[in-house]
Amino acid sequence: MPQIKIRGIETTKVCTISKSMIDQLEKIIGCPRSYFTIECISSIFIKDGDICEGYPLIEVVWFDRGQEIKDKVAKTINSFIHQCGYESVDIFFTVLKENSYYENGEHF
Repeated sequence: MPQIKIRGIETTKVCTISKSMIDQLEKIIGCPRSYFTIECISSIFIKDGDICEGYPLIEVVWFDRGQEIKDKVAKTINSFIHQCGYESVDIFFTVLKENSYYENGEHF
């Protein structure tokens, strides 16, 4: 935790920014690097019955860390996605409750 789920970006581009992005996010969030996961999800975007080019859509799944940290994380991710050549980036956060997240049968 946190899980960063990425759609609409080539996996090779994500690989080029992954280390530096996690370096920065680790400092902002204050959790160990081993807690982070990045998942590139293959997506097919459709508009008006045709397959079309998608755009970056980033979901951050985590335990709530407050608005200030959320804003810093969003700006950091946005900056790295722009480095990959994308002008527009949508980022959204899914907040998990500790007592609803289980690891090996035990909740946090």
